[in-house]
Amino acid sequence: MAPVTHGGGILRRLGRDIRGVAAVEFAFIAPVLIVMYFAIAEFTQAMIVKRRVSHVASTIGDLTARTTQVATSDTTDIFTVAQAIMTPFPTGALKMRITSITANASNVAKVDWSDGSNWSGAAVGSTVTVPAGVITANQSVIRAEVQYVYTPPLHMVMSSSVTFNQTYYLRPRISDKVLHN
Repeated sequence: MAPVTHGGGILRRLGRDIRGVAAVEFAFIAPVLIVMYFAIAEFTQAMIVKRRVSHVASTIGDLTARTTQVATSDTTDIFTVAQAIMTPFPTGALKMRITSITANASNVAKVDWSDGSNWSGAAVGSTVTVPAGVITANQSVIRAEVQYVYTPPLHMVMSSSVTFNQTYYLRPRISDKVLHN
């Protein structure tokens, strides 16, 4: 006659059974890996946008500093080029401003002219602060400013928008000052 077991053998067999361990481990690890995947995707896109914002600021400043004078139609064209650089990201959140600044004999920096796209220009004649060493008395500089509000498309990890700002100062290349007509 066989001995009667009262469930002790079943529990021992169940404790030694390793079928399904991989499925349980996957159930624990998969959510973490999925969140990491979306985090990498969102942060990578944000880094790309930040680099493009820097590239836009550099480009609009450089294109302006390469001329002796610009018209409003020229700055409109420059802003159009900048929007192409931001493609495929939406350009509705892109703000740009180009400002010519001249320091007088007393080394006080004032705005000569300013044009903006989705951003009002700086007031002509207003005093502005320029970082030390950028401009000296009787010199001119072009300031290119860009602001972009990046909204992640998925909102899986980054729950809110991030604002990227970039400012470049460039000296006029061909003349002492870039004029605006």
